[in-house]
Amino acid sequence: MTVARRRRRAGALALGIAGLLALGDAAGSLPAQEDSTAPRGDRPSPAPTRRPFDVGERLEFDVRFSRLRVGRASMEVAGIEDVRGRSAFRTRFRVKGGTWFYHVEDVLDSWIDTTQFRSLRFAQDYMEGGRSHERTYEFFPERQAYRERADTSDQPTVPDPLDDGSFLYFVRTLPLEPGRTYEFPRYFRPDRNPVRLRVLRRERVRVPAGVFDAIVVQPLIKARGVFAEGGEARLWLRDDSTRILLQMTSKLPIGSLNLYLTAERPGVRGGP
Repeated sequence: MTVARRRRRAGALALGIAGLLALGDAAGSLPAQEDSTAPRGDRPSPAPTRRPFDVGERLEFDVRFSRLRVGRASMEVAGIEDVRGRSAFRTRFRVKGGTWFYHVEDVLDSWIDTTQFRSLRFAQDYMEGGRSHERTYEFFPERQAYRERADTSDQPTVPDPLDDGSFLYFVRTLPLEPGRTYEFPRYFRPDRNPVRLRVLRRERVRVPAGVFDAIVVQPLIKARGVFAEGGEARLWLRDDSTRILLQMTSKLPIGSLNLYLTAERPGVRGGP
């Protein structure tokens, strides 16, 4: 394999793994596309009445680039912490992997208000190809503003903001009826809204953790990357009260990025 081809493949792999962790940071916004195949305008209340996860829950995954195993990933509800006097779930999504010549270790931490289910803080820690960068955002829903810690100025946001990590848990609270498309103007960067979820079907799926009934969902987001509008990303969520992520697939320019559940640890019922 030539050096140029290795670099292209490494770049695609890095973009794909980073895309696992990011809804809207991959690039600038894109124009919305009209959807005439399913009902629209489904907007549940900002605070879900059903919570399918608890503190201590941990999900582990294999990450594959086409047929090559390139790493591991995990999602967990690490605990409940205080953020400016408010009780918040702290969730963490970590992806670690790469090839012998290119390594990636990316982490997202989200702090989600336990009563109103909206973002209060969000931290990204990316290490890719020997380079790293960190970002932390503070959210102030009461004044519809957010601020990156490296900046002193407020930026406008939506009334009930959700960041990249918290959206993964918010999706699990939804009814997800096959044939419907749900829209949510809740991503914290207003120009990336609405985030849309097209519920495709129910099916049985086999992953390393076992065989499960699943609901297949197509996310459609105004950003380039694995969930871009016009792309072919798919999420398989377990078709029961937990709605845990079983599998994810997304096509990239030179291959596909795939994530498969290998193990799960349930949380401990209790808390808010």
